[in-house]
Amino acid sequence: MNNSSQFWSNLRSSFWFLPSIMITASIALAVILIEVDSTGLNNWLSQWPRLFGAGAEGARLMLSTLAGSMMTVMGITFSMTLLALVLASGQYTSRILNNFMRNHVTQLTLGFFASIFVYCLIVLRTIRGSGDVDEFVPSLAVFFALLMSIGGVGLLIFFIHHIASSIQAASIIASVAQETNSCLERLLPEASDPQPDNESRNQSIELLHEKSWYPVPALESGYILSVNNSKLLRLASDNSTMARMEHGIGAFVVQDTALVSLALNCPPNQKIIDAFNGAYTIGRHRTVDQDPAFGVRQIVDIAMKALSPGINDTSTAVICVDYLTSILSRLCLRQFPPLHYYKGKTLRIIAIAPTFEGLLAESFDQIRNSAKENVAILVRMLSALDTIGSLTIRPSYLKALDQQLLRIAELVDHWIELRHDRIRLENKLSKVRKTLEAQLPLRSMDNKGISQQEGSVKHP
Repeated sequence: MNNSSQFWSNLRSSFWFLPSIMITASIALAVILIEVDSTGLNNWLSQWPRLFGAGAEGARLMLSTLAGSMMTVMGITFSMTLLALVLASGQYTSRILNNFMRNHVTQLTLGFFASIFVYCLIVLRTIRGSGDVDEFVPSLAVFFALLMSIGGVGLLIFFIHHIASSIQAASIIASVAQETNSCLERLLPEASDPQPDNESRNQSIELLHEKSWYPVPALESGYILSVNNSKLLRLASDNSTMARMEHGIGAFVVQDTALVSLALNCPPNQKIIDAFNGAYTIGRHRTVDQDPAFGVRQIVDIAMKALSPGINDTSTAVICVDYLTSILSRLCLRQFPPLHYYKGKTLRIIAIAPTFEGLLAESFDQIRNSAKENVAILVRMLSALDTIGSLTIRPSYLKALDQQLLRIAELVDHWIELRHDRIRLENKLSKVRKTLEAQLPLRSMDNKGISQQEGSVKHP
C-alpha cells in the first residue's frame, strides 16, 4: 500500500466522502432538470395535470415539507448510526468501529437524505409565481423530488433492517472474516502443489553477526500499515548494503527508534534515512488492507470479550472460533512472503513477514487460556485443528497444529474434572492426532524429487 492507497482507504472510512459525491450529483441533477423544464417542456407535461399540475404555491409547500422532513430523517439516521457504534464498541471491541464506518449502506443512506434536502432547496428557489411577472414551476424537477422522497422512505426501512442485522455478533464476525479473507487472496498467492516446506525459510545466513549494523530511525510514531519491498530492495542495492527490518507490518514504531538496520561502514546520512522511511506507510491505527493479522486480532478480541466473566457468551466465542478456522484453512493453502530477498546472488533484505505458525498462535492461544473449563470452546477448537490439519501436509504446519493439540491436552488434564466431559474431549483429541499423523505419510510421498529452495526471492 502506498500513500495514495492509504489516502483512498481513509476516504472510504469517512462519513463525508460518499455523501459529498451524492450531494454534488443531486445538485447537477437539479440544474439539469430545471434547464429541461425551462425549454418549454412544461407545456407538454400539462397534458397530465394530476402528475405535473402543481401550482407555484403547492410546489413550494411540498418542497419545503420534503426538505424539512429529510433533515429530520437524516438526524434520526445519524443517531441510529452512533447508537450502533456505541453498542458494538461496548459489546464487542472498539477495533471494529472502522468496519462500521466503511459500511457503504450507512454512507449511502446519509448521502441520499442529504441529497434530497439539497435538491429540494435548489429547485425551491427557482419557483416563481403568485404575483411574479414570469411564472415558472419546474414540474419535472418537482415530480422527481417526490419520487426521490418515496425512495427515501424505502431506504429508511432498509436501513433500520440493516442496523438491526449489522450489530448482531454473527454479522460483525462474518464481516471481519470476509475482509480478512479478501486481504489474504489479494496479498498471498495460492501455494503450488506440491510446495517446499517453510522450514527452509529459516536458513542461517553466515557472517551476519560480523557486520556493522546502523539504525535508520523512524521519522514518526505509529503503526506500520505497509512496506514497499521492491523499493527497499532497490534502495539496498543502490547503496550496496543489506537492510534488516526491525518491525513488521502491524507493529508500532516509535519516532527516532530503529525502523530498519543497514549493514554499512558508517552511519547513514539524512538522504538515506528519508529514502528508507519512504518505503514505509505509517498511520495512527492498524487496518486489514495489508495486515491480515489485524483481522485475526479483531475476532480474537471479540472472543475474549465474550468469554469474560461479566459477559460469558459462549455462543459468540464459538462463532469466533469457527471463522478463525475459515481464515486459517485458507492460510494453509497460501504462499507466505519470503524472509530473504536477493538481488542476483547477493542477499539484500532480511524481512519480517507473517507466518502460518504465528497466525495460528495469534488465533488460538488467548482463547484457549480463557476457555480452560469451557468444554464447548475446547471441542470447537479441536474440531478446528482437525479441519486445518486435513488440508495441509507441510511438516512445519503439522508441527504447529500438534503443539496446539498438546496444550489443549494439558489443559484438559488439569482443568476438566467431570468424567463425561473428559471422555468426550479425549476422544476428540485422539481423532485429531490420527488426522495429523495421517498427513505425514502424504508429505513423504510428495517430497520425492522436490528441491528445498524456498525462503528467498531472487532478482536479476
